[in-house]
Amino acid sequence: MRRSTSGTTNSARNGRRKAAAAASVSYEPWLLEQLQEPAEAAAYLEAVIAQGDQAALMLALRQVAQAQGGVARIARKAKLTREATYRMLSASGNPELRSLTAVLAAAGLRIAVRPIAKRAA
Repeated sequence: MRRSTSGTTNSARNGRRKAAAAASVSYEPWLLEQLQEPAEAAAYLEAVIAQGDQAALMLALRQVAQAQGGVARIARKAKLTREATYRMLSASGNPELRSLTAVLAAAGLRIAVRPIAKRAA
């Protein structure tokens, strides 16, 4: 049996077309609204930290900063330059502890250390 190599499908040749996928809705406005609440922002950052991905953590910190009035506002409150704060919160950012704590404090957050929960045997 001979195969068609024209690149069209049988449904296209028969005049049937697949319905176009609906456009997706951006999650970011919803997320930024949620992150305005310090408890939500803290839970979000804890979840990202648990993943262990530094680039994801920097993105999450940037999203928290945006939700708290923008990176420039957080930079002013943290007494850091806007440029340094944007650089720190980039995917390749590697903030010093004092810069990180200053940004967190400006967003109404702080670093906390807790013991790892023991698993039941």
